[in-house]
Parts: sequence; structure tokens; C-alpha cells
Amino acid sequence: MELAPVTIERLIEAARRAQQKAYAPYSQFPVGAAVLAEDGRIFAGCNVENSSFGLTVCAERNAVAATIVAGARPCAVAVVASASLVAPCGACRQVLAEFSPEMPVVLANSATDGRQLTALDALLPDAFHFTRD
Repeated sequence: MELAPVTIERLIEAARRAQQKAYAPYSQFPVGAAVLAEDGRIFAGCNVENSSFGLTVCAERNAVAATIVAGARPCAVAVVASASLVAPCGACRQVLAEFSPEMPVVLANSATDGRQLTALDALLPDAFHFTRD
């Protein structure tokens, strides 16, 4: 899937807005994500930390959950962090791969106009997919 420049801009802007709402009192590392659904809608999420660190939920997984709750399916994602380009963590990559292993991934930051377009299968080659034998 190829993303139009205007779609990339819409995704980055939605992720930036979500980043501003992140709850990151421990890491001080707010992240925002925006998922493009197959039907063209955009759903955002931010990271939500917890003092029991294992319960922290990443921005990407929160955006995917919002997409699914709305009855849509993810087909692209943008991730915005503060100072550098940050790719989704391994858990988020696996969750995204559930919907589209070739999903476009836009990495951006809120400090500069830095950005990179990649694909999920480049970030997570040989993703796990459940099969029944």
C-alpha cells in the first residue's frame, strides 16, 4: 500500500495531537500514534504508563484498540516521539502484523520535521502468525 503525502501529513498531525495527551510521568517520553483504517478514518492513541511498568500500554496498541472498537481495520500507522525517530516496540510490531504484515509505518518526531517511511515487514521480518495444523 502506498500512502499519499496528504495522508502521511494527516497521520503525523493526529499522532502529534495524541502525543500531547500521553501519560508518561515515569519515563518523560510521550509517544503518539495514529492508525489509518481501511475505510480512511484515522484513530489516535498515546502511551499510558503505570507505576507497575509491565502494565504500561504503548501508543500504537492504544490506537489499534481504538480502531478495532470503532469496527475498522488498521492498514497504516504513524508514530511520533519527542526528539528522535522511534519505531514501534516488538510487541506493537506483532500487534500491527496481525492486520497487515506489509503495513506502511511512518516515523516522525515532534522536535523537527524528521520523518521516515518504512514497512512493517522491514521492521518485523518473519512475524508470528498462528496456524492450526
